[in-house]
Amino acid sequence: MRALRLESMTGGMKRLAAADVPAPSPAAGEVLIAVEACGVCRTDLHLLDGEVSAREGVIPGHQVAGTVAAVGAGVTTLAVGDAVGVGWLASTCGACRFCTDGRENLCARARFTGRDVDGGYAEQAIADARFVFKLPDGLAPVDAAPLLCAGIIGYRSLRLSGIGPGGRLGLVGFGASAHLAAQVALAWGCEVYAFTREEHHRRLARELGAAWAGAAGDDPGVLLDAAVIFAPAGELVPQTIARLDRGARLAVNAIHMTDIPSFPYETLYWERSITSVANYTRRDAEEFLRLAAEIPVRAEVERYALEDAPAVLERLRAGQVHGAAVLEVRQPSA
Repeated sequence: MRALRLESMTGGMKRLAAADVPAPSPAAGEVLIAVEACGVCRTDLHLLDGEVSAREGVIPGHQVAGTVAAVGAGVTTLAVGDAVGVGWLASTCGACRFCTDGRENLCARARFTGRDVDGGYAEQAIADARFVFKLPDGLAPVDAAPLLCAGIIGYRSLRLSGIGPGGRLGLVGFGASAHLAAQVALAWGCEVYAFTREEHHRRLARELGAAWAGAAGDDPGVLLDAAVIFAPAGELVPQTIARLDRGARLAVNAIHMTDIPSFPYETLYWERSITSVANYTRRDAEEFLRLAAEIPVRAEVERYALEDAPAVLERLRAGQVHGAAVLEVRQPSA
C-alpha cells in the first residue's frame, strides 16, 4: 500500500518519505481501517522536527477517518463497513492508578498513533478496537478527521480551563483546534476572544461568532474568565495570564512549547492558575463526538492528496492553513 514514513536525518530532524509497504492484517483485538482521510496536526510537525520522539520508520497521522475493512479475533463492538475514527491515543496499560481512576491520558505506558504505532498517512491502518470510535451519522470522513484530535483535545482544553456558560473565553492561536473549540464554547453561550497573528484566522474567528479578534499583544478591553493557548510559544503564557480576571485559569494545549519567560508573581496572584493539557481520554472523545453531532461542530477544511503532506506541513508551520488541513487518501467508494 502507499504510505509516508518518518525517516531520520542528521541533526535529529526527520523527513517524510514515500514508500510502498506491506498491507497490514489485524491481530486479536484489532481492526483494519481503510483510510479515507487523515488530518494534519501540528504534532506531526513536532515529530518531523525531532521535538517529539517517534519510532524510526513510523507512519505518522493520528486523525484517521475511514471504514472498517477487517476485524481481528474477539472484536465484537465493530463490524466491517462501520464508519470509524482513530485519534492520538492508541492504547494504555489499563492497570495503573491513572488508568483505573479515569485519567488514562496520563498513563506512563500509553502508546500514541503515528508516533509509537503506524497512523493514517497510508491507505490502511491497524488500530486497537478499544480505542476506535464510531463516527456520527452523516459526517463525511474529510470532515470527521479534524474532530479526532483537534476537536477532542480542544474540548478537553475547554473543560480544563473551567469555562462555563456565559463566561469570557480567550483562545490564543486560532488554527485547527481553536476554531473547533470556539464552536463548542459559542454553543455554551460563552463570549469568545481570539488572539492570533494572522488576519485570515481573525476573520474566521469573527465569522464563527467571536466577540473580538486581534493580535496576541492587543487589549480586548475586558478581563477573561478562562483562556486556552494553542500556539507552542512560551512567551504567550505571561501575556495571557495578564488578561485573566481573578480566579481564572489558563489551559496550555501544547505537546511541545518554547521556554516560558519569567514574570512577576503579582501577575499570577488572586488565585489565577495555569494547567497543561496532556492527551485525552476515551470519555473525552465519546463526549465530544456526541456534542459535535448535536451542535453541530464543523471544521473549515483544506483538502490535499496524501503525497502533498510534506508541503502541507510547511504551510502549517507558516500559519497559512485556513482551519484544518486534511489528506484525502481514498474515496469512500474505493
